[in-house]
Amino acid sequence: MTDDDHAGHGIELGDLSDLADGQLRCFEDIGPDGIVVCRAGGDLYALTDNCSHADTPLSEGRLRGFGITCPLHGASFDVRDGSHSGPPAWEGVPCHRVTEADGVAVVVLT
Repeated sequence: MTDDDHAGHGIELGDLSDLADGQLRCFEDIGPDGIVVCRAGGDLYALTDNCSHADTPLSEGRLRGFGITCPLHGASFDVRDGSHSGPPAWEGVPCHRVTEADGVAVVVLT
């Protein structure tokens, strides 16, 4: 199945109940850049795992509250919608819908 085949379809991530608030996990094999799933405020959020400024995995950065910071130049993004908080990034990153039910997390690539 190609990445285009995944668009709009749910992809099971497995049980993420062990992912505590403030933690993130990378899924390198989903989408062209992988995705990073974060738990913030008790909910799961998923973003493309690639900084829009410097082509660097966001999963190597830091998650604080609802903000994830790129480890390279400090660009910051809101995990709820992928928006950037200002320079050095000039655009956000794609955000993907993620649900969690019956012990299974599912992401839908947009």
